[in-house]
Amino acid sequence: MSREEILVVDDEKNIRSSLEGILKDEGYRVRGAATGEDLLRQIAQATPDLVVLDVWLPGMDGLQALEEVKRLHPGLPVIMISGHSNVETAVKATKLGAYDFIEKPLSLEKTVLAVRNALDHHRLAQENLRLRQTLAERYEIVGESPAIQALRGQIQSAAPSHGRVLIRGESGTGKELIARAIHRQSLRAEKPFVEVNCAAIPDELIESELFGHEKGSFTGATTKRRGKFEVADGGTIFLDEVGDMSLKTQAKVLRVLQEQTLERVGGSETLSVDVRVIAASNKDLEEEIRKGTFREDLFYRLNVIPFEVPPLRDRREDIALLADHFLRLFSREYGKRQKALRSDALQLLVQHAWPGNVRELRNVIERMVIMVPQEAITQDDVASALRLRPPSGPESPVASEEELDGTLREAREQFEKAFILRRLREAHWNITRAAERLGIERSNLHRKIKSYGIETPED
Repeated sequence: MSREEILVVDDEKNIRSSLEGILKDEGYRVRGAATGEDLLRQIAQATPDLVVLDVWLPGMDGLQALEEVKRLHPGLPVIMISGHSNVETAVKATKLGAYDFIEKPLSLEKTVLAVRNALDHHRLAQENLRLRQTLAERYEIVGESPAIQALRGQIQSAAPSHGRVLIRGESGTGKELIARAIHRQSLRAEKPFVEVNCAAIPDELIESELFGHEKGSFTGATTKRRGKFEVADGGTIFLDEVGDMSLKTQAKVLRVLQEQTLERVGGSETLSVDVRVIAASNKDLEEEIRKGTFREDLFYRLNVIPFEVPPLRDRREDIALLADHFLRLFSREYGKRQKALRSDALQLLVQHAWPGNVRELRNVIERMVIMVPQEAITQDDVASALRLRPPSGPESPVASEEELDGTLREAREQFEKAFILRRLREAHWNITRAAERLGIERSNLHRKIKSYGIETPED
């Protein structure tokens, strides 16, 4: 049985009683009011899911009451009814926000159908609002550090323009969040936001993914398909990890940026597209240009408005806010009571190097929300989630005398592995910097990492 409540407003008791009876038979909870003033008093006490409102009422008439209801509760659906209506009244009611307008004498089938449609529309609108709020929270930029405040200011300045944006930063720093925030605050906010992970799509398929294809253009192309640029028309396309595109694909993307047109794979028709491009990369694109793996002309086309997203280690003052945000998010998502970090647990989170940045912190918090049974998260819980050994001092772990075992060669290998691991952590997993500190070639360090089975954040 439905638990939705309908408020019927009509000064004629017989009509009010008749409507209440019909709607109760349909399974709705119903209450009545005889005047516009009574309607507003009742809504102030408890908001119904729908109002059925007569146009002609003593005192405050139905149109005045409708205007006031919409001012107080913009999302509340209202169906207007009248026995003396005309086109002008119906048009005015619609402009004031009425969902529907029904003439008396009321048709049972038409009234019940209008009520069902209004409530269905209201449910969908509420669900859409909840989804938008959930998405907004999921993609919220959390932090009060100077770096994040500067980023927010930069987003506010860049968003209303049509300028292309290039977002740079390490993996896991939140480049997608920046891209979504720019789109959300732009003039294209109501149009599509289309994300393409250039590193995740095989090279032989990326052109079809971006530009679409015609039926029969290659093996497996059984139907015509629109590409991401077409889907994003009027909105924003986010090219994540743009540095992983092949030179051939880069040339085609450059043409789209220059001419605002494209052709599907296997097609000859030229299609116009109006798309704002936001690109992101964790690579040093200038170095890629020097190596000949990234086009310099494409770089300058994309890098109209540059953004730099700082790594988490450079804004440690935000870690507590981020941890609290993720605790709330995942506690609600998994239907668990809100967990809290003890001070020693938070201290360990703040001290961690976070080579995987905010993405790593998010994963660690999600793991603890799921796996820690008690509400207070301890330092041991954090150490376990981070897969750390209990801290024995300020230094990164190096094999102790008791831990060394076996032959001299095996002991040397244990020490070397632990020492390399320490230098990698100190360099925040930057291979070039760690190799310099170790005094070896970068290629040699890569071989040792592979030989010792050391897992990097990318792994």
